[in-house]
Amino acid sequence: MNGRVDESLRALVDIAIRRTEAEAPTVVTAWIDMAFNGLLIAPQELIERLGLHQEAATEAILADGSRVTLESFACHIEWFGEMVRVQVIGNTGKLPPLGTELLKKRKLLIDYEAGVVSIS
Repeated sequence: MNGRVDESLRALVDIAIRRTEAEAPTVVTAWIDMAFNGLLIAPQELIERLGLHQEAATEAILADGSRVTLESFACHIEWFGEMVRVQVIGNTGKLPPLGTELLKKRKLLIDYEAGVVSIS
């Protein structure tokens, strides 16, 4: 899987996300967030557009120490030729952060000079 580094130095990759395995995918650009050890976070607008079903709500402590309630939703992503069911956390951001949980069995290369991202 290949991606790019943007002008804000974010490592970006395109992922195909869908509500069910049978539905047509929506391709979104996600940024690789090395500080997020989960799977995926998505803007609430995307969650609503795809019609994702809420699965759970959980308390979390943010980096600044504040407590929040996070809602998670079920979706499927295409990941290296396989359909993977993941829980996505809803937020108000623009780009979905992709967490390190999806990278744990992969090799990530970010070449800032060339502006290239590679996951293998």
